[in-house]
Amino acid sequence: MTVVSTITTQPPMVADELRRQTDLFLDLAGLRAKIGRDPSERPARELREPQQHAPQQHTPGVPAARSATPRPAAAGDDFEH
Repeated sequence: MTVVSTITTQPPMVADELRRQTDLFLDLAGLRAKIGRDPSERPARELREPQQHAPQQHTPGVPAARSATPRPAAAGDDFEH
């Protein structure tokens, strides 16, 4: 299991116990040099007017939001519900 989080914030964003049990822990602070960019290189964002009750659109390739209703446990589930 890989966990990507950070321990550089106060308080850390990941529990010590989880970090110790994972196979690989990637700290976001360490990834900054590899995938980050200088804020001055970022294009300026356009200001958008707030939308009133706009319907949410589904983006292809992104799973739709799940219902908050819990589902019953199925045979073979590893977790208790």
